[in-house]
Order: sequence, then C-alpha cells, then structure tokens
Amino acid sequence: MAASQELPNGGFELLVERPPQSLLRRFFVTLQHLLGLLFGGGVAYVRDRSAHGQGGTISVILVRFILFPAWPFLNKQIVRQPFPVQVRLRLEAMGPTYIKLGQILSLRQDVLPKSITDELQNLLDRLPVVTFARFQELVEADLGRPLAECFASVFPTPLGSASLAQTHRAVLWTGEDVVLKVIKPAVRETIQRDVTLMRLAGRIFQFFLARYQPQRIINEFCTYTLSEIDLRFEADNAETFLANFKDDPEVRFPRIYREFSGRDVLCMEFFAGVKPSVAEAAKLTAAERSHILRLGLSSIVQMIFHDGFFHADLHPGNMIIFSDLRVGFIDLGMVGRLDESTRKGMLYYFYSLVMGDPENAARILTTIAVPGRKSDLNGLRRELTDLNRRWTSASKFHQFSIAQLVLQSINVAGRYWVYYPEEIILMTKALVTIEGMVNLLEPNLELTALAREPIQQIIRTELNPANIWHKTLINAPEFMDILQNAPMILAHLLQQIDRQTLIPLPDPVPGLKETVLAGFFLVAVALLVVAGIPWPIWLVLMIFALGLALRGLS
Repeated sequence: MAASQELPNGGFELLVERPPQSLLRRFFVTLQHLLGLLFGGGVAYVRDRSAHGQGGTISVILVRFILFPAWPFLNKQIVRQPFPVQVRLRLEAMGPTYIKLGQILSLRQDVLPKSITDELQNLLDRLPVVTFARFQELVEADLGRPLAECFASVFPTPLGSASLAQTHRAVLWTGEDVVLKVIKPAVRETIQRDVTLMRLAGRIFQFFLARYQPQRIINEFCTYTLSEIDLRFEADNAETFLANFKDDPEVRFPRIYREFSGRDVLCMEFFAGVKPSVAEAAKLTAAERSHILRLGLSSIVQMIFHDGFFHADLHPGNMIIFSDLRVGFIDLGMVGRLDESTRKGMLYYFYSLVMGDPENAARILTTIAVPGRKSDLNGLRRELTDLNRRWTSASKFHQFSIAQLVLQSINVAGRYWVYYPEEIILMTKALVTIEGMVNLLEPNLELTALAREPIQQIIRTELNPANIWHKTLINAPEFMDILQNAPMILAHLLQQIDRQTLIPLPDPVPGLKETVLAGFFLVAVALLVVAGIPWPIWLVLMIFALGLALRGLS
C-alpha cells in the first residue's frame, strides 16, 4: 500500500510509491481488513445492544467472549466508529479497487442496508497524487517521447485525483488547452490482483447468498473496472458520444487527441466551464436554468433510451455548464450499454411512468428482470404495481420522485429472487444524478414533467415510418432468406405434425390446411404493402400464397 504526506501546493496529499503487492500478500492484506470489519461489526453490535439496555443477553455475552482475544489486534480508531463508517474506512484503506466497488455498492440497497449505502456515498474523491516529476515520467514512458516535444506547457498542480488516475491541465504547441489524465503507478497491478481475488470470493459467496447473485455482480464490476485502467477505452467512449451527439451542438463531449494518448495517458479537450452547484444556480436567470435543465435531461434521455450507450459515472463533478449555456460531460471511462431489447423495454417502462400508467410500467419492468431458481415474478409485479400507484398519488417532488421510484423498484427485486443486470443499476444511477441536478438548479421541479417531452420525442422517432423503412431495408436480405426457405420449413413442420398424430383423422374439408395458410400469407402481404415494404419482398410472398391456394382447390 502507498503512504502519503501533505503536499502544500494544490491541497492534495503526496503519494509515496511502493512496489505492488504480490497476489499472496494482497490476499492477506484483504483478509486482514475483512476480518477487521467482521470483528468491528461485533464491536458495533455489542455497543448498540448495550446502549439499548440489552448488554446482559446471551448473544451479547457470546460476542464479547469471541471479541476478547481479538481486541488487542484491532484498530481502535476504526472499530469505535459506527459500522457503516467502518465499512467506508476499510474500503478506502484497501485501495482503488475497493473504492470503486464502494461507489457502485452505494446504489445497491437491494444488497446492503440504507445506512451503509448512504455512508458509501462519502467515499474519498480527492486522493493522494504523485509528484509532477513522476507524472512527467509516466507520460513520457507511455507516449515514448519527451514531454516538451508534445506540449508547450503542463501545469504542475493537479486538477483532480481519483482512485485510478490524476489529471493536469496542459497546452499543445498548436495553442489548444487540453487535460492530461494519467493512470497512477501500481494501480493496474493492484486492480488485476484484486480482481482475481474478488472473482474467487464471488464463487464462494454464491453458495451462501445466491439470492443476491454475488458472483454475477462481482464479475460485472470487475469487467467495468478493468476497462477503466486502459484509457484507450475511455478515448473510444468519448468518440462514440461525439458521434451520437454530432447533430446537437448544445451538448458537448471532449475531443480526444489520439496522437498524445495511449493505454496510460489520455489527452482530451479542456472544458472551461463551471460545475452545477447552488452558488452557480443563483447566478442564472429562470430562463437560463430552464434551458440548462432541458439540455441536461434530454441528453441523458437520449443516451439511455435512444442510443443505449450512456455515461455510467454521472455526478455534478462530471458535468460542465458553459458560459453560452451549453452542457458538457467529462470523465467517460465508465459507460453503460443496453442491448436493443433491454433499451426498448426501459424506454417503454419509463414512457409508461411519465404517462401515468403504473400497471403497464410494472409489467414491463418485470419482463426485463432476470429470474433466479426460486423467483416469484408474479409477486414482484404485484409489488411494483402497488409501488407505482403510490408514486402516482404522491403530490410533491420530495415525497416520491421518479428516480426514487425507479431505484426502489430495482431494490425490491432481491426479495423475490430476481436480478437486474448491472446496466440497469448504472442507468438508475444516471437518473438519480440528473434528478439531483434538477433539484439543485430548480428546487421542487418534478422530473416527470420535464422528461415527458424528450421521451415522447423518442417514441415518435421509434414509430417514424422513415425509420421503420430504414430498418426494413437493413433486414431485407435476412427476410428474403426466410421467404426462400419458408416452403421447406412449412413442409417439414406439417410432416412433424402428421408423424406425431397417432390416429390419423380424415380431412373434413379437403385442402383446408393449404387454404388457411394461403389466407394467412395474403393477410401478411396486405400488411407489408400498407407498411411500404419493397415490392419484390411481398410479391414473392403473394406468389407463394397463391400456390398454396391452388393446391388447396385442386
């Protein structure tokens, strides 16, 4: 682990490097903190029971007996804290992997009590930094060139420092202001070893906590974290966002300078703006606040419900408001991806909510869930329906917001042995964050009213005949293959039906099967014509239908 000392410039602590720990050493360090957390939980249990006058019960006496030999070895500064604080302090002491894990778990009230998830939101975000000389060495090692050859100047004071990387402002020789993001030394090796240990722990926990799918949660977290320590993925993400929003000049993502970027270094455009805060909101007029809120919300709605590719690490520090009232997003290392079926399901779910249809919203969210071995989908749907109805009856934002509704809907799944993919959790985090920004800039404004217009716009886009036509053209070759093979498939199906019939019955109406199938195909042809499908496709289908009809009449 790295030690630290005060750094007078910039207000950051200085990271003192030490060689990365071996896998075995990392295992024992992790085990030490986990045992410390276990015994610390025992201390908190005894303290809580004693405070309520139950210090003489058998359970408390037994816990005291177990704690007695371990007491001299416990960190007294940590174990004397409330248990949620102990969890946070242990995660911070265990290093970058567990800080990232804590940030994800802060949303998992289906896994952890609310007191712990609330405390995990206080995890450190201003972590120790390496010296500027060491920062320069890291940049030059990854780019394979001297720093002065790439940049006219680099500011020695860090802009920020998180668990994985630190950032500095710089200026290119072309005069463009940029930000340099560099992975801290030994972070990659530490995370790779932690991932190995965590995946092993996930397999073990799966035997005892299968209801909460710990193995799947840990594997998903490990995949996300490993992608964050290769900054080439963040560069790819930024360019994807730029492409998705190329037609919206009011929403900005930083340009990536690939010639000055690599696995450990990312060079991106510097955004000169302010971050959302109460102080900044006070400087804006009502019209300006409304404009910013519309932009911020519509961009998140487009990311999630239209593109299926969204910023998964949203918080006010990763959002920028420019002087011309445009909105920007930074720190794009962690993204969520929704496959087409999940994206459409969440779109229809959110649309049902904002349109006031609690029953349909509950039905859709239940179909998206991943059932377990003992799952109770009917019970889940009933509870989601009741929850949605309570939400529609709430009259004020602070009583029951839509983001809180979505979060609670996801959190109740564990009680019914149902699991939601990590992408849904990350999507919920994005909604909670944007709702927090809405409440920050315009208190008591309901997200539902603000979200109705962009959601309806996406629904109209989905149903646009031009888009349907475009998707039809894309799928036309596959559809033609299906049509060409349809006679063989139908013949095989009819043969199977005949073979499974033990006592063949006489055909009451000769040619009935062929006539019914012909009618079916003719109805399909009519629908295709109305939808504007190219004539070669429905013509083939019509010929096939007429052939069946003639066979039925013969």
